[in-house]
Formats: sequence, structure tokens, C-alpha cells
Amino acid sequence: MVEALADATDAAPATAATPGADADAVVRRLRATFHSGRTKPLGWRLDQLRALRSLLTEQSETFLAALNADLGKGAAEAHRTEIAFTVNELDHTVEHLEEWLRPKPAAVPDAFLPAEARVVRDPLGVVLIIAPWNYPLQLALAPLVGALAAGNTAVVKPSELAPATSAAIARLLPRYLDPEAVAVVEGAVPETTALLEQRFDHIFYTGNGAVGRIVMAAAAEHLTPVTLELGGKSPVVVEPGVDLAVTAQRIARGKFLNAGQTCVAPDYVLAVGDTAAALEAELAAAVHAAYGDDPAGDPEYGRIVNERHFDRLTALLSEGRVVTGGGHDRSTRYVAPTVLADVPPTAPVMREEIFGPILPVVPVPDLDAAIAFVNERAKPLALYAFTGSERTKQRLAEETSSGALVFGLPVSHLAVPELPFGGVGESGMGRYHGEYSLDTFSHTKAILDKPLG
Repeated sequence: MVEALADATDAAPATAATPGADADAVVRRLRATFHSGRTKPLGWRLDQLRALRSLLTEQSETFLAALNADLGKGAAEAHRTEIAFTVNELDHTVEHLEEWLRPKPAAVPDAFLPAEARVVRDPLGVVLIIAPWNYPLQLALAPLVGALAAGNTAVVKPSELAPATSAAIARLLPRYLDPEAVAVVEGAVPETTALLEQRFDHIFYTGNGAVGRIVMAAAAEHLTPVTLELGGKSPVVVEPGVDLAVTAQRIARGKFLNAGQTCVAPDYVLAVGDTAAALEAELAAAVHAAYGDDPAGDPEYGRIVNERHFDRLTALLSEGRVVTGGGHDRSTRYVAPTVLADVPPTAPVMREEIFGPILPVVPVPDLDAAIAFVNERAKPLALYAFTGSERTKQRLAEETSSGALVFGLPVSHLAVPELPFGGVGESGMGRYHGEYSLDTFSHTKAILDKPLG
């Protein structure tokens, strides 16, 4: 598995002393804690969630510095998308957890009466959370919110491609959370491989489909359930008649957040009818309004995570007409916010998930063609649309399949804690956020009580 993981990730299979033995010891320690019963009371769960909130608020400057070092994230964007996002998730969970955990009565058929039935949520045990590099704080800790709320112990594996954030998590998390219930394992391929060889009660992985397949295969050895938060090419459908200036501003804001390194970022635009030319001009104006004449000098505009991804992204610029942007600097891993036009559907930029600040605009003659374009490809993590037609909204809801369907504001659905977040098909399996996180990290247990009398 070491070689397979190395092939599927950016990390080389560096040697480690005894990662297997270390992983086994960590899991055994956490399992002993779980079996002691200390994680099950509501009070313990709430204490851990509140402590996690204190970690984020008290150590925010440390995390902001780490995120800047890893990805060039500006303080405002990093605080909003990594810290405040997770704090909101924590606050929503703390407010509702007692209610969510109440047993739910179930009706009993007359033939079994007198009897009582109820449904309860049981913690699963020891869970593994494998986080990615693009939002290395949020995507390590937001799943942990659900794991702790459900009463589990957890191993958190931060991404080695965001080393400053990984080190901060490893150093600070044990100071705030129960160290006998939550462990952080740093490292690269050998450490991840060793963890995947252990028996967990749930594995939560965020990342790409290639590693997702490896995680799922490893989990199958122990019949461990998995949540796979993957990605894919999330399209934006733009119909005639909408305000193209507002549309372009909202698309640009969602696309170029974190320099395009967001799993639900708009990947390409399907411009219906005669909207393409006007939309291209508005997108160029929106980029200029957001980042000025020199986006490289904007402290809020991030950088590409490493040179491998920089080279991959700049290679995608080889086909199509540059509407705006196109500049890049390998020494600083800078790729300008770029809009492409006249891109062939067979071009590499249209075949792979872009995961960077490049946005192709593809004209299609009508809504039928847009729907067919989406359905001929793998199911996306999100489908976005700008339209004034309720009929169009209904057709997109009924005739397409995606992890989420959002009208008018890309990426916004992540910040609604009562909406499930997750993919379908190639874009992932499982869901979380809010009460859905509790479902993911719990077993829904049926209890029936029939008196002997």
C-alpha cells in the first residue's frame, strides 16, 4: 500500500522508524479509553467541543500564521474559511447536541403490544480522520466536531503538504482536548499506510479519488465504514436574462477563493445561448474589481500549494484563449486568476478537476445541451446555476445528479449547518455538517422492550 499511496499523492514514501507499531499503540490506547466509557456522557462531549472552540479562538494567530506559511492565505480569508467556519459548526452543535441525542420513540405494531420501542444514537468507537492540504485546519477539525459530539475517540491525520498547520495542530490539540481520547499523527505515506492497516470503527477521508480508492480498499479489510469527501468538476450554468455583472462577481468570488484550491469551487461555466461573450467581459471586470491590476500583490490572494501542482496548472493553460489573467511565477507558486474561452471539450483543462485559479467558459446552445453536458460526465460535488426561470431550476433538480444544487451563490451551501455536505458517485460518499455529522459518526440503534408479563 505504501507504493500505491505514494503514486496517488504528492508525498514520497519516505522511511519511518516504526510507524506500524506506533499506529497500533495509538489505536489501542484510544480504544481502551473508549471502552472505559469516559467519552459517552453528554457532559464530556460538550466539554470537548467547548475546549475545541477555545483552541480556535485563543490560538487563532498561530493558525493564521501557519496557513499563510503553507498556502499564502491572507488573514481575512483564512479566518473566515478555516477558523470562523469551524467555530460556527461548533456553536451549532453545542446548541443542539442534547436535543439530537434524545431517544426517538418508535411506534410498535398492535401484534407486539404491550411494548415500547425507541431509536438511540450509539458512538462507534475509534475513528480516523484524514485531512487534506487545501483547508488543512477546517477539514481536520470540522469532522472532529462530529466525532466528539457522537462520543468517539479519534485519530487526526493532518496533511503533510501543509506542514506548518500540521505542526500547529499536533502541538496544540493535546493541550486543549482529552489526550487519552484524541491523538494527532503527523507524517506522510508510511504513517498513513500504517494507520490504514489498523482496525477503526469509521474512516473519514477528504481528498482525491485516487487516494479515496486506496482508503476504501484498506477499510474493506476490516469492514470499516467510510466517508469519502472527494471532488470533481463542479459546473456553473448561466442562462440568458440574468444580471451578468452580479453573476460574474459571485462566480469569481467562489472560484478564486483560496486560489481556486477548493473542492466545491466552480470548475467551468456553461454559458447558455448568447451569454458567453458578455459573461467573459464581466468575469474579467469582476477579477479586476476583486484583485486589482496586480493580483500577485494582493495579500488576500493565495498561492499554489507546491511546485507539482503549479506545473500541472500552468500546463492546463496551453489550450484556449486567455480572457484575463494567465500570468504565473514558479518561484512564488503564483498563478493569476484566469478566465479561458474557446476551450475544446477534449482539452485537459476540461477533462480533469482543475483545483486552481483557471476558469473555462464553454458556450452551449440551450439548457438541454447544458444538462446533457453535465450528465455525460462524472457526477459533480456541486452544480451551480444562475437563472431567473423556476422551470430551469426544476429541470436541473430533476434531471441532474450532484452532491448539492445551488442557485445564485456558489460555495455558500457549506456555511448552512442544517444542509448535508457530501458527494455522490465519483465525487464521494457519505455526508456531514450539523446533525448529519452526528449520524455519520454514530450507529443508529433500535431498542425494543416487550414485558415478560
